[in-house]
This record gives sequence, structure tokens and C-alpha cells, in this order.
Amino acid sequence: MDNKTIYKKTLGFSLRRALWDIISFLIIGGLAVVGFIVAEKVADSGLVGLFIGVIIGFVILALISRFISYILKAGQIAMMTRAVTEGNLPDDVVKEGKRVVKERFLTVAAYFAVTKTIKAIFNQIGHGITKVGQNIGGDVGGTIGSAINSAIQTVISYLSDCCLGWVFYRKEVNAAKATCEGAALFFKHGKTLAKNMGRIFGIGLLSFVLIAGVFGGATYLILSAQGTALDPLYNEIAQVFAESEGTFANILQNPATIPLALSVIVGAIVWGIIHSTFIRPFVLAGVLKNYLESGMQDIPTEESYAKLEKISPKFAKLRSEL
Repeated sequence: MDNKTIYKKTLGFSLRRALWDIISFLIIGGLAVVGFIVAEKVADSGLVGLFIGVIIGFVILALISRFISYILKAGQIAMMTRAVTEGNLPDDVVKEGKRVVKERFLTVAAYFAVTKTIKAIFNQIGHGITKVGQNIGGDVGGTIGSAINSAIQTVISYLSDCCLGWVFYRKEVNAAKATCEGAALFFKHGKTLAKNMGRIFGIGLLSFVLIAGVFGGATYLILSAQGTALDPLYNEIAQVFAESEGTFANILQNPATIPLALSVIVGAIVWGIIHSTFIRPFVLAGVLKNYLESGMQDIPTEESYAKLEKISPKFAKLRSEL
């Protein structure tokens, strides 16, 4: 199957995740409104109530999202993996994806234990690279370090998903051993997999400019059209951040610039939802295909682990426990 076909056949997972994101947004927004109204009437402190409502919403959703991630995200990766390794998919892809995930990871805890280990291994590797910028020192070094870290985290998120796909592929071995193989695979075929970096960052940047630009711009036009109706809210927000430090806090201290800041936040949130739900899976389909095909031709062996054990103590620990 080509990348486009894999993406289309597994789109059902993306649509369900999009629905969940919309529901999540409505839950947080609803709790924020309720918190604002109640606190405004009871203590004349609506903004505090708004923040409390948002926090409660995030706590509730964080608990539920574990199960959503377990079923939908893992199910999509499992079915993408099957499409690459077997060249076909069942009629009811979502149902089969759920079944495979539950079969491979009997409990939610087992799934998150493996994904946590995968991310820990790649994060340790990326941590050393990030220090290159930070060691330069000063504001420039900090900026370089942050930029490198952001780029590495993006790469790590894709590598983690690819490694999880390898765990699904290697169903005849235990998850811990398959995790070791998946981590070592990147270093064994680094040149081949590095070709995906341009696709990851190129499409990601383009989607951010287009999506965040459109929705952020629309939000600013809507807020600007309200005239002075929202001035009390802007003044209250400015008071909250009056004693705060930092570039973004300085922007929020000025009521006149708050609409722009809110527009940027909305644009970034909408981009995050659309990109992660629809665009990222399309990119992942291509990256995962290259990753799996490289590994299928040359599965990592004991000799492949030595270099990685020196870089990542987490990997060495996992290997010692096998």
C-alpha cells in the first residue's frame, strides 16, 4: 500500500480523535464559563473562577485521555503497521485496531509502560544534543538550546510512534525486547530514516502558517469587532499579569495587546488539533513505512545495541532486564 492509501484507510481513527478534541474543547469551555459566572456572582472574581473551571476541565480530560490514547492512537499505529507489513487491512479497521491493541497490551498500564520507556530512551539521546546550544551560554545559547530541543521533541514524537509500530509488528516477541529492537533500528538505519526529517518539518511548518494564520486572524477580527464590550475582561487579565515577568506576560499586561495574544493562542490551539488529528497521521504513514521496511530487511541484533547502550542508560537498563 502507498502512503495515501494507508492514510485514507486509517482515517477513521483520526475522525474519532477529532470528535474527541471538539468534545474536550466544549467541556473545558463550558466549565470555564460556569466557573466565571459562579465566581463573579459569589465573590465578584470571575477571572479566578474561569481559571478554576479550566483547571478542573484539564484534570478530568487528562484522566479520560489515557483511554482515548490507548484505543485510538495505538489502534491507528497498529493498523498502519499492518498495512505496511502485510499489505492489506480488514473492512472494519477501527474495530480490528482496538482488538489488536487490547491483544498486545492487555491493560492500559502495560501500554503506557512501553510508551513511557520508548520516550525515555529517545529523550535521553536528545538531551545530550540540546546541551550543545545551552553550553554556549547567555541568551543566545538558551535560545539555540530551546530551538534544538523543540526540533528534537518533534523528531522524538515520530520516532516513538514508529517504535510502537515496531512493537506491534514484532508480536512474536515480548514488548520489552521489541522496544529495544525499535530503538536500535533508528541508529542501525539512521541515514535512511533521516530522509524523513525534511518531510516532518516542511509539512509541519506549512500547516502551522496556513492553519494558525487563518484561525488566528479570524479570531482577531472577531475580537476587534466587539469594540469596547470586552474591555472589562481585558483589564482584569492585565491586572492578573501585572506583577509577572517574561515576554508573553508583558504582552498580557497591556489591555490593548490582549486581543492579539488571545488570537495567537486560539490559532495555535486550533492548529494543534487539526495538525495532530489529520496532517500528522499522513506524515507518520510515510515515516512509519520507511522505518518498518528498513527494519524488516535487517532486524537489529545484539551487535546493534552496544552503541545505544552507551548513549542511553534507560536503554541499557531495559536490556539488562530482558
